Amino acid sequence: MRDDVLKSILSELNGSSADIEASAIVSSDGLMMASLLPAGLEEDRIGAMAAAMLALGGRTADELARGHLEQVLIKGANGYVLLTYAGSDAVLAVIAKANAKLGLIFLDVKRAAENVAKII
Repeated sequence: MRDDVLKSILSELNGSSADIEASAIVSSDGLMMASLLPAGLEEDRIGAMAAAMLALGGRTADELARGHLEQVLIKGANGYVLLTYAGSDAVLAVIAKANAKLGLIFLDVKRAAENVAKII
């Protein structure tokens, strides 16, 4: 039941923008809860990397007195990876195209993360 609801949130998120290529919900300890990932991406590795990046981002934000971490944005030559907390126990990871309109994606991701937080 919960898995179906989480998948439907991801499906709605992915459908909200042609710039979103994939998304996943990962527990704070790196376990995959739900995902819509393209073939060739390993769920376990994505989960572990997302949890590690958020942990490091959180420590960095604390150390540099930036307040509570909200998100981590990674920009590469082929696009973006956005990691956002979805409540205190989960992370929403989104992979977007290089030419993505980030402002719109940030809004859609925030809404999806709030929906995930209500369910978890």
